[in-house]
Amino acid sequence: MLQRARDDVRRARGCVSVAFVTLSLATVLVAACGDDEPAAPATGGDGAALYAASCASCHGADLRGTGRGPSHLSVVYAPDHHPDESFRRAAREGVTAHHWNFGDMPSVRGLDDDEIDAIITFVRAEQDEQGFEPYPP
Repeated sequence: MLQRARDDVRRARGCVSVAFVTLSLATVLVAACGDDEPAAPATGGDGAALYAASCASCHGADLRGTGRGPSHLSVVYAPDHHPDESFRRAAREGVTAHHWNFGDMPSVRGLDDDEIDAIITFVRAEQDEQGFEPYPP
């Protein structure tokens, strides 16, 4: 009987461990990929860090897009087609899909106007440095 109780305790510990790992993994995935609750943005005016925390999961760390969002290096995002105010509005309010098939972009919560401007400044600098890709890709 004592052996059976020990076996039951071992199995229960194993289940708790599996449940903990599963919950931890689910939390990481939701933080990285959840549309409803993006990862908390970096603070301050560092556009590169703010972009990495708030935009890169969809638009790519290299700004070249992912399976979830388009490249910010596309000529579609050139200032003469999408001026800075378009970026501001998209971050604040979200945007209905109109150039791509990634679906609608949700608003980016947790960013103030200065942080959004820092991200735009970073994106524009990268566009100047790397150039634009043709549309459609």
